[in-house]
Amino acid sequence: MAPKIDLIENSKVTRRQFVSIVGAVTGGVALGLPNAVLPASAAIASTVELQEAHVAKLVPVEMIINGRLQKWSLDPRVTLLDLLRENAGLTGTKKGCDHGQCGACTVLVNGIRINSCLSLAVTHDQDHITTIEGIAANNNDAQLHSLQSAFLEHDGFQCGYCTPGQICSATALLAEAQRGDASAVTQDLSKSGPADLTAAEIRERMSGNICRCGAYPGILQAVQSEYAKTNRGGRG
Repeated sequence: MAPKIDLIENSKVTRRQFVSIVGAVTGGVALGLPNAVLPASAAIASTVELQEAHVAKLVPVEMIINGRLQKWSLDPRVTLLDLLRENAGLTGTKKGCDHGQCGACTVLVNGIRINSCLSLAVTHDQDHITTIEGIAANNNDAQLHSLQSAFLEHDGFQCGYCTPGQICSATALLAEAQRGDASAVTQDLSKSGPADLTAAEIRERMSGNICRCGAYPGILQAVQSEYAKTNRGGRG
């Protein structure tokens, strides 16, 4: 008697995939679709080829995430946002609109704020990524960064969903203002040194981060107080 062959085991197809393939073929035959007579074995072989092609296209990537070197083999289509949330387990970075319009996914890449939902992870090989989990000094959960404390003090949030992106964006904003970087509303472009962070300046520089709860007055006050503290020589 011929040996029994486990098609699922030998084809590397999962049981869930096998059931899906057989169901699709059977349903197609029942509906009289012309292409539904494709043998199940051929469908399985096709699935295996796709899986092998997928594995062959994985790209090795190294990143320093919140001070820790991490290595991945990634599908080139994976966004930085999905890598952080699904692979690295850093769920503080939020997926809001997933179209780069709300700013909830803002993280720092080499100190520069970006929308991680619009950036492919494989483009950040060797980059330093800072998420909301890495903002606090020494990554110590018991010790908040002074900007985080300012958000608490001035009620710079309500539901809190956008807050990680707001804080990451504000962190970069403070560094940009300290360097004297101009914004679209800066009136005196000849001035050197730290920028004057007026309310208009902060609103413009934080305009990429939407708070649907409308906690903007508290966010503005938190950024102003932190910037004043920094320019008095306090800890930023």
